[in-house]
Amino acid sequence: MLNYNGQILSKSNCKFSYQNRAFKYGDGIFDTLKYENDKIHFIEDHYFRLMSSMRMLRMKISMNFTLKFYEDEILKIINENKLHNKARVRVTVFRKNGGLFSPDSKEVNFLIEAEKLLPVHHDSYEIELYKDFPVYSGMLSNIKTNNRMINVVASIFASEFNYQNCILINEKKNIVEAINANIFIIKGDEIFTPALTEGCVNGIIRKQIIELINKNSDYHIQETAISPFELLKADEVFLTNSVIDIQSVTKYRKKEYATEKTERLIKMFEKYVMYKM
Repeated sequence: MLNYNGQILSKSNCKFSYQNRAFKYGDGIFDTLKYENDKIHFIEDHYFRLMSSMRMLRMKISMNFTLKFYEDEILKIINENKLHNKARVRVTVFRKNGGLFSPDSKEVNFLIEAEKLLPVHHDSYEIELYKDFPVYSGMLSNIKTNNRMINVVASIFASEFNYQNCILINEKKNIVEAINANIFIIKGDEIFTPALTEGCVNGIIRKQIIELINKNSDYHIQETAISPFELLKADEVFLTNSVIDIQSVTKYRKKEYATEKTERLIKMFEKYVMYKM
């Protein structure tokens, strides 16, 4: 079942027009959330990021699209699909049909999908650099728009060569992020992650990890430009997104990484989530 503008529909009954702007122009944004233990993780952060993205893209935000409305609509489809343990939720917001590049309306539709969240962590996790197409290091890249063609072709590349993920670079040949996650690099007691100005998605878990590390005197974090060569100098590398939380990377080319500090951060983050929830 799907939640389309507040109406519960079966997947077979949810048919989109060929004029759908998300299909024709990529005129949409999306958000991915985790539901666990009767809670939507970091719902406020997700909501305000979505509102910020809609404003940036000049979408009209209805007065009733409040935080409570957003949460209620997500819970509606979770309950309808009987996902009472863990769920992966995707919310897509797109402008209403009509117009060419210039839309006839700034008003939006939304679609909420919810499915069972399966185990996603891997003990062995190898990455590679994806260099065919760069991510542009502008503010638009910080938003989770429907235009994910680089992520799609990078995912196919990773699958063809049996990598668990690939690292995307920008036009300056600096590291941006992984296909579906933000990236962090550990060297000694220093932790580095690409700055938003490098073009990475403004990830919710990225934000929480930075906040957590800043509260811990054992580590110091820097948001900065990172060369791919730093991957070979790193002690550890880990990825973050709203579904996996934290995933250790174990190998990049001939470099094999330790995971002890990342595992410690995972335990710290689990306690942090319990506190925040």
